[in-house]
Amino acid sequence: MFSQAGRALGSSNLPSGESPIARKGFFCVKYHLMKGNGNSQAGERANAPLKAHTDPPCRILVVEDNISLRRLNTQMLSRSGYEVDGAADGTVAWQALSTGSYDLLITAHDIPKLTGVELVRKVRAARMALPVVMATGTLPKEEFIRQPWLQPAAMLPKPYTAEEMLRTVKKVLHLAG
Repeated sequence: MFSQAGRALGSSNLPSGESPIARKGFFCVKYHLMKGNGNSQAGERANAPLKAHTDPPCRILVVEDNISLRRLNTQMLSRSGYEVDGAADGTVAWQALSTGSYDLLITAHDIPKLTGVELVRKVRAARMALPVVMATGTLPKEEFIRQPWLQPAAMLPKPYTAEEMLRTVKKVLHLAG
């Protein structure tokens, strides 16, 4: 059985047990595998998703203004063994990046307050060695042609599947080494 603890962005109806940090704009979902019925001989749940083999787990920031998609992505990545935070807009994402340490940034482009490209521009200006996946319905190709240093490590056009997202994350993190 999985247990969940999280921080949700700007939600006035916070789930019970939710951290007061939620009011600052972070959404973090962590899943812990509990021992018990349904375990294989190796101690893992037989139906649990494959875990990322990272020690310690890679930290990922997911920036998406669509709350359902943000939750889906953070939960899927968490279940795959990553430590995941989520933000609903570019300003909150920049605050998280400025105060935390991440191994990967996954961002949409059309997000409030700072666009995905503006967020990447701030990351590059701060000289953060952070790979970026642009997961968006509107790929800003012209911006990347004019400013090639803003080019993300990967672009994932919407709609995408959970498998496509996970495959892209694994590939980018592997290449970042």
